[in-house]
Amino acid sequence: MKMGLVPPKIKNIMDNKSNSIWKKNLKLPGLFMAWLILIAATMFVFLLLFLIGGGSFLKVLNRSDLTKTFIASLIVATVVFGLWLFIRWLCCGRNFKRFLFGLACLATLLALVYAEEDWRGWHAWHQFKREWEARGEKLDYANILPPAVPDEQNFALAPIWVESIKATLGPQRARLWYGDKFPDHGRTNFTERLLLETWHQRENLDAPSRGDWKRAERTDLKAWQAGYRATNRITDARLVTNDFPVAPQPQSPAQDVLLALSPHAAAIEELRQASRLAYSRFPLDYDAEDPFSILLPHLAALKRASQVLQLRAVAELENGQREQAFDDVKLALRLTDSLRTEPIMISQLVRIAMLELTLQPVWEGLAEHRWSEAQMVALDAELAKLDFLADDKIAQKSDIFFSAEEANYLRRHREYANQFAQMGFRYPMDARFKFALYRFMPGGWFYQSALKNGRTQMEYWPAVNHDTMTISPTLIRRADAAANSDVNFFDPLDSLKKMFNEDFLFMGNFLKQIAYGQASTDLARTAMALERYRLAHGDFPESLDALAPQFIAQVPRDVIGGQSLKYRRTADGQFVLYSIGWNETDDGGVVVDQKSRDRWNENGSKVDISQGDWVWRYPAR
Repeated sequence: MKMGLVPPKIKNIMDNKSNSIWKKNLKLPGLFMAWLILIAATMFVFLLLFLIGGGSFLKVLNRSDLTKTFIASLIVATVVFGLWLFIRWLCCGRNFKRFLFGLACLATLLALVYAEEDWRGWHAWHQFKREWEARGEKLDYANILPPAVPDEQNFALAPIWVESIKATLGPQRARLWYGDKFPDHGRTNFTERLLLETWHQRENLDAPSRGDWKRAERTDLKAWQAGYRATNRITDARLVTNDFPVAPQPQSPAQDVLLALSPHAAAIEELRQASRLAYSRFPLDYDAEDPFSILLPHLAALKRASQVLQLRAVAELENGQREQAFDDVKLALRLTDSLRTEPIMISQLVRIAMLELTLQPVWEGLAEHRWSEAQMVALDAELAKLDFLADDKIAQKSDIFFSAEEANYLRRHREYANQFAQMGFRYPMDARFKFALYRFMPGGWFYQSALKNGRTQMEYWPAVNHDTMTISPTLIRRADAAANSDVNFFDPLDSLKKMFNEDFLFMGNFLKQIAYGQASTDLARTAMALERYRLAHGDFPESLDALAPQFIAQVPRDVIGGQSLKYRRTADGQFVLYSIGWNETDDGGVVVDQKSRDRWNENGSKVDISQGDWVWRYPAR
């Protein structure tokens, strides 16, 4: 057959040509023109929709709006155009087979990658545990949990606690704490008897100052007296008010404060009786699958009780009720000790905050020479039991395991990570994007996240020396820098820590609070020894060496650096006692105020504990 006699359709097939838009070969200039036309059409549609929606034509001419419209049109047109090219390519039978083969190869490759990453992450985490166990560290979850104690000797299971927790949580959630130990018998109206408060926020009046021993400030009882009388209204002859009881006529500031706090007397007395029990272990749900779901309702109740006891003790000292003030301070220290075995960092931070509150009446009593020799000996014995550095080791271990358990929970429940992105926290879009990715990450990456967190925590261990009872801020800053440089975009624990902590370097700040809590304890003990020396000799000693062993078994050394605490007598017959503080520099006893509120400052102080010295001094007489 001659070529001139070949039918057109057969000739097109022989020439590999087609009239179909899906199979016809397209030249590059034509493709480019089609893309430009699609962009223009998309822009026209956007502008038309804007005008139909009530937009102004003059506003459309605004350069910024035109630019945004053009960028949006460019993106939409490019996506549509690319999709059309892909579908066109796929319509060829040979290309479709290639696509299916490539898809199968990709699926196989992804399956192999996921399997390898899952095994690698699991193996690395368990290898990490074996390495540290070989060094004598028992990285066992059960090893960090507080030991069980007899129920009948457990302060945390006293009736006032059981009823108050049930009132706070409700009968259903309270079962996570108590199980079937304390049946409700159908009862639901539990009373929160531990809702102890010193102030109700009313009429836009802030609570008066509690004083601040770190800045040598006394509690202003006159301000509290005025505050109670201003926010309460006498309603009848019995002088019962809607907030706090007040007297018909002003009494002394201390008497009015004690009267205002008198409704809490019964609950405080019941706490005092319960505090005589030998043990304290709050029944936290340590077996919870999700560690973030462990309920901690007791922390707020304990801190509120410490605030009431602080103000009561100060007022009692001022009112000449020295024994009652001593009993309240001892109770406050017992409440602080009730959290000692909890392997949760927030529990330890609250515990330190409670100690700082309790030291205010101790400081005021020493400043006014109101404590007796016997009382100071007893208070020193109570404070000597506090060892925040020893308790810190359990908290550091617990962070490794709680983080590992949380990573494991997120691995098994991918939808849980996505819930965090919708909880209303101040969280950027890139983090929300990461939460979406967590649903599809290899499970081994969650093990790798736990491993990285464990190794990061181990970087902080050398900073705490339990033999010399010191903490090194330099080593902590070095560990902070290493932790900050190792932040991973695809790390779920990094994202969760950033969400719950404005300052990501949680452990460094935690250890700073631990150091400050221990230094505060040591300063208070040394100050009581100095006061006992003054009672015996009529004046404070020339140096701290004169205190041991008669007035204190051993003078504590500075938790920062391990040298002697700084001490000097002043011209007004007082003294200045201080630790060199977190900057590791002797600033001569200077206290630095905060320029802005620090979320890590759990005790509500105005002192910047990152700067200056940590000082114990009395106001000038």
